Amino acid sequence: MRASKTQTVPPRLEAVRRRFKQWRRTRKIGSRIPEPLWAAAVKLAEAYGVSATASALGVDYYSLKKRRDEKSASRSKVAAPANGAMFVELPATARTGIAECILEIEDVEGAKMRIQLKDIEAPDLAALSRSLWGIE
Repeated sequence: MRASKTQTVPPRLEAVRRRFKQWRRTRKIGSRIPEPLWAAAVKLAEAYGVSATASALGVDYYSLKKRRDEKSASRSKVAAPANGAMFVELPATARTGIAECILEIEDVEGAKMRIQLKDIEAPDLAALSRSLWGIE
């Protein structure tokens, strides 16, 4: 005899499933899913996967996947990481030299080194940094 598998639905997914159920009871036939419900579904798809979310909410897999992919693409263009750090790519210029640079290095034992450099080229600075750290 086979044991039946009971799937437990996470509380967040269950809450949105209830919102969809309520909307389906009160909607006009043929009306589109409201954007706030789609936004909630996309958030869940990011957390639990498109397939599981689509089947739990009763929405079209491909529509949900498309919306999730669009959100990911737009967020990756402008979003900063949660810690606030952001990488900004600067366009290369004709001049690669750095007018003045102070290089401060501290190791785990507390030893410190400070080097002040003037008119150094960026590749030379990178090579100097690697050699000071012992990186090949």
